[in-house]
Amino acid sequence: MPTQAIVALVFSAVVVCALKIATWIVKRRSARDDVEIDAWRERVVAEYGMLPEERQNTERACAAPELDAVRELAAAGDWHACAGHLAAAGRDWELRDRLVEELADAAAEDDGWLKAWRAERPGDPDAATVHAAGLVKLAWNLRGAAFAEHTSEEQAEGFHRVLDEAREACARAQRLAPEDPTPWVTELWIALGLDYPQEEFDRVWSGLTARDPFNYPGHYAAVQYQCAKWHGSAKQADAFADRAATAAPESSLLAGMRLIALHEHEPDGAEETYWSTPYAQAAVDAARRAVDAAPAGHPRAAEIRHLLAWCYVMTERPVEAMAQFQLVDGYVNALPWRYAEDSAGYFCYTRAATAFAAERQLAA
Repeated sequence: MPTQAIVALVFSAVVVCALKIATWIVKRRSARDDVEIDAWRERVVAEYGMLPEERQNTERACAAPELDAVRELAAAGDWHACAGHLAAAGRDWELRDRLVEELADAAAEDDGWLKAWRAERPGDPDAATVHAAGLVKLAWNLRGAAFAEHTSEEQAEGFHRVLDEAREACARAQRLAPEDPTPWVTELWIALGLDYPQEEFDRVWSGLTARDPFNYPGHYAAVQYQCAKWHGSAKQADAFADRAATAAPESSLLAGMRLIALHEHEPDGAEETYWSTPYAQAAVDAARRAVDAAPAGHPRAAEIRHLLAWCYVMTERPVEAMAQFQLVDGYVNALPWRYAEDSAGYFCYTRAATAFAAERQLAA
């Protein structure tokens, strides 16, 4: 869902992230080990067979050929084919959510094809669902990713106006598709943007979980709502993530919610201590078990692996971190990289520093 909704700190993220990695490198090398990170970037490409910065995909967390195809169809205005992809997804709610998000992104840029779809099929639940999600994307695009104090009145007005419209569109999509959890996921992002009170959030949450109790994108949105930077606190976010992970079946990837909640409240300057607590380590281990058991190529597993790489970096486990980097290489639209303005640069800088540390650790 909306990238802008989860990058409100984007202007400071690059500096903070660079400082974290720079500090991490300095603490782990001696003066005679002082090397240029750019050289290590090249070495990682040459020796590990990984992709250079300019070939990192900043739009995805992993390969997604079906989403690429749907995006091209929307760009070409072929709404019939787009509708066909959504219809074929059936009750695969995970795939359906990803397709809706992709189409919503396209509609936020140019919705001519969606208007044609809605005009020809005015009662189509799929068109209504995409329309609601597209309005949410558009609202966040209008707002931008700056802090509230750096957001103009015009931006804020447009943001709230379009989210109000999206709220009505969501209600319509929910009526037209009573079994589909996707419009309820969309409304969770509206809840975040319009600052729903807790009882209203609970109403939406109940609507979602009644239809799909272990819905991954819905849990992700809900964790964001519970975070301190939005409407909750670190304690609330951790408790929510714990409940999700505990209740989920073994085949679920909701164990990753603990890592997301932890990452959202990571303190500057004390990352190692933070990630080395028994709670954090248990969260890392549980997430690792979940992704290792997931089917190959699972998109949510890839998102968690990106964050696992970061956790291993922060706890002096560079060899394990490099294993994760190799599994996700080529795609950088995932935590923590997407919080930086230059996500590909940040990913490759961290990867190079980690390769250096891994080599020194193995040689010790």
